[in-house]
Amino acid sequence: MKKLDTRSVTELGLLVAVEIVLSRFCSINAWDLKIGFSFLPVAVAAMRLGPLEAAVVAAVSDFVGAVLFPIGAYFPGFTLTAFLSGLVFGWLLHRRRAAGRVLAAVLLHQLVLGLLINSFWISVLYSAPYLPLLGTRVLQCAVLAPVEFLTIGALARILKRFGKRAMA
Repeated sequence: MKKLDTRSVTELGLLVAVEIVLSRFCSINAWDLKIGFSFLPVAVAAMRLGPLEAAVVAAVSDFVGAVLFPIGAYFPGFTLTAFLSGLVFGWLLHRRRAAGRVLAAVLLHQLVLGLLINSFWISVLYSAPYLPLLGTRVLQCAVLAPVEFLTIGALARILKRFGKRAMA
């Protein structure tokens, strides 16, 4: 993690706040389903600041959001998955944002982290059978994967216009 200046810390704090609002108040939430745009602040942190910073935004916002505005019981597995999501977005989107890299980030985020790992955490937390749970959560991935791909691609083009700091 590079040395953080006041501007970067402020940006991280704002992204955490926006992620909490999008995740807790502007998403469709059920015990086994979550559809929303809470990935956007993490993607912005990944593109602007890097992998570790994006992972911190994702993990801190998951933890703080769960403590301040609980949807269910807090489970650290979801925070770990959020951290890994930030790393994936950061590693794939920080320096280069070609369509193939955006697609790889979205597929890893949705299929591996969202579908497989988060479904496992849900099955552990609620004692639900894993394989039937995967069937219900495929809908979430089918809806969110194209939405993520299109919005992150558009966001990358928008951030490119804002100068060298956005390109870092």
